[in-house]
Amino acid sequence: MSSLQRTPLYPLYSDFPSVRCIDFGGWELPVQFHGIVREHEAVRRQAGLFDVSHMGEFMVIGPNAEAFLQKMTTNDVSKLSTGQAQYTLMCYEDGGTVDDLLIYKLSDHRFMLVVNASNIDKDYKWLTDHLLSDVDVINVSAETALIALQGPGSAAIMSKVSSTPLEGLASFHFIENADVCGATAILSRTGYTGEDGFEIYCSTDDAAAIWKGLLAAGESEGLIPAGLGARDTLRFEAKLPLYGQELSETISPLEAGLGFFVKLDKGAFVGRETLARQKSEGVPRKLVGVELIDRGIPRSHYPVYAGDSRIGEITSGTQSPTSKRNLGLALIDSSYASIDTELTVEIRGKRLKAKVVKTPFYKKGDAK
Repeated sequence: MSSLQRTPLYPLYSDFPSVRCIDFGGWELPVQFHGIVREHEAVRRQAGLFDVSHMGEFMVIGPNAEAFLQKMTTNDVSKLSTGQAQYTLMCYEDGGTVDDLLIYKLSDHRFMLVVNASNIDKDYKWLTDHLLSDVDVINVSAETALIALQGPGSAAIMSKVSSTPLEGLASFHFIENADVCGATAILSRTGYTGEDGFEIYCSTDDAAAIWKGLLAAGESEGLIPAGLGARDTLRFEAKLPLYGQELSETISPLEAGLGFFVKLDKGAFVGRETLARQKSEGVPRKLVGVELIDRGIPRSHYPVYAGDSRIGEITSGTQSPTSKRNLGLALIDSSYASIDTELTVEIRGKRLKAKVVKTPFYKKGDAK
C-alpha cells in the first residue's frame, strides 16, 4: 500500500493506460498521460487539463486580514478589488523566499491563499506565528481540489460547461460561485503555462465530475489530460519560477527577477529592509536565460563558469518542446548577466559552450 498522498482524481488516472505516476514531494502524481511533448504541444495549440489538487489553500479571515497580508507579502494587497487575484511572495527578514503564492480577494475581510504543495505546513506555521489580532488562518487544502484548464482553446471549452458568463472575466480575475459542470466552484482566469486558461477550485466531492465533464466537452477541441512533465516545460518556457529551483530560502525575489511583485513603497512588510537594500545596491546574483551552443541539455544544479571561475548554476533546463533549443535558467554572478555573454556549463565533467539569451523563452502566441 502506497504511503504517498493522492488527490481525489487519482482513481481516474487509470482511464489512461499509458499514464505514469511519480513521487512528487510525497504525492503520487502523473508525470505524463500520453507523453510530455504531446501534452506540451496540446496546451500551446489547443488545450490541456491538469490535476493540481496537491496545491495548498488557506482562508485568511477577519477585520485585520488585509493588514496581515500586507505585513506578510511583498505585493500591495490594498490594490486588490473583490474578484481579483494577485501573484506575490512571502520573504524572511534576510530577503530569502518563504514561498510564492496567489492571493484571491473574496471580500474585504476574506482572502484565499494558494501555496505550493511542498510548503503547506511551513507556510501555515509561518503565517500563524506572525498572526495579528482579529485574523484567522484556516488550512482548507484537504477539502479543496484544483483543476487547471490551459491553452488557447480553454475559453471555448469552458463556455460549453458553464452557465456563468465568461466574456468579461479578465486575466487574474475570478468568479467565486461559478457554475462548472453543474458544480459550484471558484473559477479563476489564471494558470502556470504562459497560455490563456482557467483554474477551478472546487470541493473534493465535485472534482471527478468536473474533470470528466471538461474532458468530454473538450474532446472536439483537442483537449487531453496533461501531467507534471508538461506543466514543468510549459512554465519553464514562460519563465515562471518553480519554488526550490528559481526561488528558495536563499534566493530573493529580486535575484529571481521578480522585482515587479515587490512593492517597497507600500509600507512595512517582512523582509522589506533587506530587499530595499538589494534594490539600491544591486543584487549579487541574477536569474538569466542560457542557451547551449555545444550539444547538450542543461539540467538543475549543473555548474556555470565564466572562464575558469564558477559563477553560478542552472536552476532549470530542458530542450524546449516549442523551439527545440537547449535552454536553461541559471542563477549567476550579476556581472555576467548581459545578453550574449559567453559562458560554459559543466555537463558530466565536460564544459560546453553557452551564452546568455533573452527571457522568457516563449510568449503567448509564439506556437502558432
